[in-house]
Amino acid sequence: MKAPSPQPRVVRVAVEPPYSVHVGAGLVGVVAQREEGWSRAFVLTDANVERLFGDIARGWPNGTIHAVPAGEDSKSFSTLERVLDALVAAGCDRRSGLIAFGGGVVGDLGGLAAGLFHRGIPYVQVPTTLLAMVDSSVGGKTAVNLAGGKNLAGLFHQPVEVYADTRFLATLPDDEYRSGLGEVVKTAVIDGPLFGRLSALQPGIARRDPDVLAEIVESCVTAKARIVARDPFEKGDRKLLNLGHTFAHAIEHAAGFGRVPHGIAVAVGLGLAAESGRIAGLGVDPGFVESLRALLRDLDVPADLDALRRRYSVSLPADALVAAMARDKKSRTGVPLYVVPFGPGAVVRDVELPESAVRAAIELAARS
Repeated sequence: MKAPSPQPRVVRVAVEPPYSVHVGAGLVGVVAQREEGWSRAFVLTDANVERLFGDIARGWPNGTIHAVPAGEDSKSFSTLERVLDALVAAGCDRRSGLIAFGGGVVGDLGGLAAGLFHRGIPYVQVPTTLLAMVDSSVGGKTAVNLAGGKNLAGLFHQPVEVYADTRFLATLPDDEYRSGLGEVVKTAVIDGPLFGRLSALQPGIARRDPDVLAEIVESCVTAKARIVARDPFEKGDRKLLNLGHTFAHAIEHAAGFGRVPHGIAVAVGLGLAAESGRIAGLGVDPGFVESLRALLRDLDVPADLDALRRRYSVSLPADALVAAMARDKKSRTGVPLYVVPFGPGAVVRDVELPESAVRAAIELAARS
């Protein structure tokens, strides 16, 4: 691993209470400082992270490590119950804290457990995947999945600190790395200027250059922090961060949770949202749709539904996707609400797209 960065990048998230996101190499070495004042530290991780980086977690003082199985199946009520019981067995109390050490599943599960245990204990996010660094570790949204859909049971519980150590990204499996890039592109579409920079950064992204990745993580976190600060509970503009997610959650549900990586489903959802808006006559520029897909292809991320179907050997029929979107937690009386991108930096929320336009976009991918 690369030597620690002497000056990590710091992004302040101005919610109540505020906290900082630290980005750089070697940051796991300072996590222990955040435990000061805790009676015990409960480290939640998964089996893969424990195998690769368990020695790091064991170096944090006064802690107990609890590993859940890796993968989306751990975002369940049964796993959540086991985590809460493990907190009790470890002797944790309301003066204890939790460290979520892993990817998005661990972060979502750990944040929810911390929010429920003794009606709320502090927790620190130590994300180990690109997706978690740029998105799920920031903003305080926690959840588990239900049989009817993804992230349907959860609460808002902000972390007290986030440490995004970019050294972990060198060991990510390719699919997990691509999944993170899907969320990066989503943020870039919302942010605008970042969208224009990603093509120039592509060589560094491909070789996982730590400085390039630190720049990207900082840019994504800064963009998200601005939105979260003005809408911490997703009553308004924070819904913009759901760009691509109505389609993505339907893809994940129809394929079977864990079959298609979340960020890759989001990447495909970006194109479907734009294409649906174009077909509905909302004025989406066809050139933007193509530039979006070209960028995804340059990053080796599936750029459309047909490419995703081929890569993961899933059928994803239109009827199954439309039915899953009607159950999405963002729907209003069974009518899905979409975020539609018109171009980089031009994104509109709470759009009721005609089902005919959505079906046409899905079926267009099948014919391509």
